[in-house]
Amino acid sequence: MPQLPTLFISHGAPDLVLHPLPARDFLATVATRFARPRAIVVASAHYDPGPIAHVTVAAAPRTIHDFGGFDPSLYAMHYRAPGAPELAHQMVALLQANDIPATVDPEWGFDHGAWSPLMLMYPAADIPVLEISLHLGASPAYHVALGRALTTLRDEGVLLLGSGAITHNLRQIAWPASNTEIPEWASSFADWISARLAARDEAALLDYRQCAPFARENHPTDDHFVPLLFALGAAGPAWRAEQLHTSVTYGSLRMDAYAFH
Repeated sequence: MPQLPTLFISHGAPDLVLHPLPARDFLATVATRFARPRAIVVASAHYDPGPIAHVTVAAAPRTIHDFGGFDPSLYAMHYRAPGAPELAHQMVALLQANDIPATVDPEWGFDHGAWSPLMLMYPAADIPVLEISLHLGASPAYHVALGRALTTLRDEGVLLLGSGAITHNLRQIAWPASNTEIPEWASSFADWISARLAARDEAALLDYRQCAPFARENHPTDDHFVPLLFALGAAGPAWRAEQLHTSVTYGSLRMDAYAFH
């Protein structure tokens, strides 16, 4: 089985699945670029139960509508992919072997950081999906290590996917979803990330709050940035980044996506 890349995607607003936007078109076709995975592990910005890494273990995970105020049709959507309990326990063992406290979680399902992009990427929902939690109180380096502990799964046909956002300041979004008039503070940050990834400058990315332009304006909290570091870490120490997509939604949301090889 060929080794899969790891992926980072900007999942945008939950209603991305409803709008004819470049980011939606990208997600609907990106899975054709690599082999079909036997399972998918998502590190979502919306799953943060605390300092112990949690891995979902339910055989039939529920769809979580963790948002409000959107089109009613979104609340009727369900992503019915199966879970993978055996893989969940394997992941916990890998994390613990790398000194990362971990446990299985029978309660969490698919938050919108997982199901909304996967509904476009794999609409048949016939590939097992698990989520692994992030920890907002931990350092960026922790999230690289979290991904790196799981890198051997790439050789077993598992797609390791970080789902967050290159820029994510919800107080600065500008309607409608098709608005592409991005402010300079958002574009300069996203372009800095692209340049640092191209240069393989892991140290600067880990210290992005001090090094990147307008870091706090783009990420008031780390939750939507660290999935990028998870995907980078999961590719192993010799990672190289390939930008797969860039576009803008809601004015200030850059929808960049990367593969790590």
